[in-house]
Amino acid sequence: MINRNEVKLFSGTESKYLAEKIAAAYGQPLGDCVISKFSDGEFQPNYNESVRGCDVFLIQSTFANADNLLELLLMIDAAKRASAHYITAVIPYFGMARQDRKDKPRVSIGSKVIADVLTAVGASRVMTMDLHAPQIQGFFKIPVDHLDPSVVFIPYIKKNIGNKNLMIASPDIGSSARARSYAKNLGVDMVIVDKERRRANEIASMTLIGDVSGRDIIMVDDIIDTGNTLAKAALLMKEKGALSVRAMCTHPVLSGNAYETIENSVIDELVVCDTIPLRKESPKIKVLSVAQLFADAIRNINEHGSISSLFDIKEKTIVNN
Repeated sequence: MINRNEVKLFSGTESKYLAEKIAAAYGQPLGDCVISKFSDGEFQPNYNESVRGCDVFLIQSTFANADNLLELLLMIDAAKRASAHYITAVIPYFGMARQDRKDKPRVSIGSKVIADVLTAVGASRVMTMDLHAPQIQGFFKIPVDHLDPSVVFIPYIKKNIGNKNLMIASPDIGSSARARSYAKNLGVDMVIVDKERRRANEIASMTLIGDVSGRDIIMVDDIIDTGNTLAKAALLMKEKGALSVRAMCTHPVLSGNAYETIENSVIDELVVCDTIPLRKESPKIKVLSVAQLFADAIRNINEHGSISSLFDIKEKTIVNN
């Protein structure tokens, strides 16, 4: 007989919108955790219920600003000091994931720093989704559950777009493995956009590898930040004869003028997940919820079940925001 400890779910401040949906999908309310704030901006989490001997799941994406990460770290420390049995940091969007290697002299490897800090403060496990570089899992000395958003995106594609003229596109060389996986699952061809950057968020040149004429294109990526890459890639593919261009990006960072960039672009639709809250609604942006997937993963962890079984796309349904 499997021994299951009591599960308690808690949320950080900025991810409560998603944590509430995860808790509802799991079938129990969020636990009572209050973040006390001081006049100078300092804050302190406090659990208003016992977590002794419990399996605690702390839900908080670590998007900007850094307070979201610090809040999560303090919540982990508080749970550890309150004698929680097992502490899982549920981080739908893992910030600093783009800093996954030393690509020039005298820079930090931010994602390794975050991995070390999460482990040091007492996290027993990390659950996240669509890391910018999957090898980031190797930075941790604790288990990492890396959830695959394709179980949300692919059913949406099959239901709303079909694959008659469909072609998957990778907006850069680094995302080609992700695009190839989508193309293989859908049984369609793929193309790659090769881009050269002058510096972060600034593209020097862009070349299309493949023929998109007469095709409905879907670009897939993990993050959309400024939107410049996708907007320029979409324009290039429309100029090369694409019938339509959509983008599916897991994490809607959407910084700076990203909303205006997307709305003024030739992109027909941008589909994202709710790992990061949108700053505003847009007629071109569709949000799909990952709450059910995270709830199922939490249940499987508590019951010592398989996480990979959750990625059987045939069994998944879409839950819209």
